[in-house]
Amino acid sequence: MSKKNYDLLFKLLLIGDSGVGKTCILFRFSDDAFQTTFISTIGLFNFLYLFDCIFIYHYLIIGIDFKIKTIDLKGKRIKLQIWDTAGQERFHTITTSYYRGAMGIMLVYDITNAKSFDNIAKWLRNIDEHASEDVEKMILGNKCDMTDKRVVSRERGESIAREHGIRFLETSAKANINIDRAFLDLAEAILNKQIVGQILIDKQDKINISKPESKSPVGKCCNF
Repeated sequence: MSKKNYDLLFKLLLIGDSGVGKTCILFRFSDDAFQTTFISTIGLFNFLYLFDCIFIYHYLIIGIDFKIKTIDLKGKRIKLQIWDTAGQERFHTITTSYYRGAMGIMLVYDITNAKSFDNIAKWLRNIDEHASEDVEKMILGNKCDMTDKRVVSRERGESIAREHGIRFLETSAKANINIDRAFLDLAEAILNKQIVGQILIDKQDKINISKPESKSPVGKCCNF
């Protein structure tokens, strides 16, 4: 069996309305490529794969695709498994199953599309309902290079992110603005959480080891 070439595996999701640029963001980060036109994400999978020792059979799965990219961060080699989910409502019941096991989620809207921004609140509720409680989140206002068509101000994006206590960046897959930074920042937040969690576990273990065992008194009796 070949030795794995990474230390940690992080599952990330890209969610948001259709047409906001999720697939463009993914391809810019994974392949440093950009296409002006993408067919709306429709993944057709029919394969058997091993993931966390669980065999999962995928058949004709519509609305899902993923890419793999390995990065080096704080002395760790981290494999990012990035899932791109279609935003159309007709795919909703399929995409929600992919929240399971996600460690980081990017919510993407289009700064030239007010409705996609308004729907961020809906996607946040969706995360609360289906994702783990401690999942790391980030909001991305995409297509920030299209300043002449902007209808959602940066301040509105920052405001909703601040309201929910999550990270925010404006990005452009076309102009390659903040794409790498977004993924690296999200991965670092996940890694930091794991490091803190491990420190707390180690600290508790040390306390348990150093704690003296209570001994019952031997050879004593009570006098009444």
